[in-house]
Amino acid sequence: MLRWFTTVILCLAFLGMGIATSILGPTFQDLATNVNRNISSLSEIFVGRALGYMCGSLIGGVLLDCMNQFLLLGLSMWVMTVSTYLIPFCKTALLLIVMMSAMGVSFGVLDTGGKVIILALWGDKSPSHMQALQFNFALGAFLAPLLAKLALGPTESADNHTETDFLPAALNASSEAASDPLLAAPHDMNLLWAYASLGTYILVVSLHFFALFCMKSSRQGKSTASAQQSRRAQYHKTLLCLLFLLSFFYVGAQVTYTSYLFSFVTTHVGMEEGEAAGLNSIFWGTFTACRGLAMLFARCLSPATMIVLSNIGSLASCLFLVLFDRSPLCLWIATSVYGASMATPYPSVFPWMQQYTTISGKSAAFIMIGAALGLMAIPALTGVLQGQYPVLPVVLYACFGSAIFTAVLFPMMYKVATLPLRKGNRKG
Repeated sequence: MLRWFTTVILCLAFLGMGIATSILGPTFQDLATNVNRNISSLSEIFVGRALGYMCGSLIGGVLLDCMNQFLLLGLSMWVMTVSTYLIPFCKTALLLIVMMSAMGVSFGVLDTGGKVIILALWGDKSPSHMQALQFNFALGAFLAPLLAKLALGPTESADNHTETDFLPAALNASSEAASDPLLAAPHDMNLLWAYASLGTYILVVSLHFFALFCMKSSRQGKSTASAQQSRRAQYHKTLLCLLFLLSFFYVGAQVTYTSYLFSFVTTHVGMEEGEAAGLNSIFWGTFTACRGLAMLFARCLSPATMIVLSNIGSLASCLFLVLFDRSPLCLWIATSVYGASMATPYPSVFPWMQQYTTISGKSAAFIMIGAALGLMAIPALTGVLQGQYPVLPVVLYACFGSAIFTAVLFPMMYKVATLPLRKGNRKG
């Protein structure tokens, strides 16, 4: 029962993280107005959050192996709570960036620690629970725009302001007046209500982590993890490097496609804005639905099978997108398939790897840093190339290239992981 309770709390935490990640889009214009900036000059907010996520992954990976895991996650969610409460009060761009960076640190610690704890708690039974963890994050990201719209009322569509559409952007040369207060109540109290509600939810979840800490349940996780230390692949570091690259291309492709999809189909294909917004929604809809179904499939399909099927779907959908980039019907079908295909590889690869080698806190941090670098590098490079070659569908080329890399990397990982098992005459 304690393991199930811990898993439920982790799922609720990932739901909150998904909402906190996605709510920035619908509220970006209001936050920019709070700090007297326009959207295009506030792109530092995304860089700060991504750098915070990278630092949080590194900090979490180191501290997970030397302190109580539930205390660490509780503290990280407390930092997320404080940041969420203060964000609508920020009146200077610098303070807003600091708050977003602090929230990014919390994301990195929670993402790294949640995966490590699930693997330690459930061992070989972790695939379905890892899928549940990632499903709750996707569900939160899917619900955030709807909740923000209910809180803020009818506003301009968030799909018109995707995060990486403004990366990279030049820094705003104008500095805030020295007399401007650092913190003040926002003009739109609905904005305060939206972030205060989210902050309260995160605070309640954080209290449950402190309760788990008081129950000393981390001893069970530590004993399970120590019992699995003997499970180490012959080329452990090589396997981690390959998973680092897979995370880099997977996360980078996902963020690139969802960030540039709206602007791409309106300028390159000539879709209406309403139809383009629906195209973005169909990606996240199939993505979230398949993550939910993956919790059931994980009980009858191995993680390797799910990864291979997902890679095939990603390759096929990206190929059709490249070949028929101006066909609206193909865009609808391929985007839905691509969203479904991108749902399962990332949560499946961790339990798959745990079959062959132990993923410690430091190992998970190394993998998360690869994901953070992909989140920053691939969208930024795609934006630069798309600007230089506006006639070409550079966004689709980037996704297709990333799909090729991930499809090639997994067989290489399988080969490396099974080398010591074949020497021992065991099935790979």
